[in-house]
Order: sequence, then structure tokens, then C-alpha cells
Amino acid sequence: MVPVVPLQGGVMAVFSLLFALLMFAVHIAMIVWTYNDAQKRSEHPAFLWAIVVFFAPLLGIVLYLILGRDGGY
Repeated sequence: MVPVVPLQGGVMAVFSLLFALLMFAVHIAMIVWTYNDAQKRSEHPAFLWAIVVFFAPLLGIVLYLILGRDGGY
């Protein structure tokens, strides 16, 4: 029989982990969306916009929507 080891943080540790995983998934989704959208609607390299969103997620998305799209938003 395998011994059961309880989590040290309890329920809050589980919720914190789930929240962190959700934020990670949102960050990755923002990078992928920016890259795909920049390939279609921007004359600037899509890879560079993805790098900007990687290093500054919220600011990068706002900058891309204002400056990166050729037709605006």
C-alpha cells in the first residue's frame, strides 16, 4: 500500500497552483494569438511582436493593438 502524504499548504496551495497554471496558459495564448494576428495584419515581423508580448504581456498586447496592426483595431 502506498502511503498518502498530505499537501503542506492544504486547499489554498491547490487553488494557488491552479491559478498559476491558468495564468501561464493565458500568457501562452496571448503570445500565440499575437504571433498569428501579426502574421496576417502587420507589416512588422510577427516574431518580434511575440517577443514583446512574452516580456511585457499586458503592455505588449496594448502596444500591438495600437501600433502593430496596419489597419488599427
